[in-house]
Amino acid sequence: MNINYKDILIRNAIESDAKQLETWWNDGSVMAHAGFPDGFHTNAERIKNQIENYTDKKRTLIIEYKDIPIGEMNYKMSDDSECEIGIKICESDYQERGIGRVVLSLFIEELFNMGAKLIFLTTNLKNERAQHVYEKLGFKKTKIEYDSWEDQRGELQSTVYYDLTRENFVSYK
Repeated sequence: MNINYKDILIRNAIESDAKQLETWWNDGSVMAHAGFPDGFHTNAERIKNQIENYTDKKRTLIIEYKDIPIGEMNYKMSDDSECEIGIKICESDYQERGIGRVVLSLFIEELFNMGAKLIFLTTNLKNERAQHVYEKLGFKKTKIEYDSWEDQRGELQSTVYYDLTRENFVSYK
């Protein structure tokens, strides 16, 4: 995937991105909502191996803004045209500036063009900022599972499930 729009570039992660991904994924402030408040404890070598095995059905993408890497996204497309996604704006200076909403608009549009019929995601119930963005884009909340899993510190967490169809999609690009 390679999407250019104004100052935004969304591109496939490559091996040389492994060090940046390692930094982000090991940062507890970035990974807390995913259940890793102490970071993911991975290394660049493991990440390089993951990148080597990506396909057009499953991949991590790098988000750049004005040529600066600011975050990452991922997707996994199933055989029945359902696509699970995730996004993190990892650099706090670029959060709450509307960039994530535009990035997601570009990403979702491309996934629908690739044949996705349904796009779905989950987020932590505490991540209200993300929920607000998803709902503005047209995602519908389908389920909440309260206290359904423990983060790496053993604290109970709740999950919100969202679905999006092309008919409900609202683009912000």
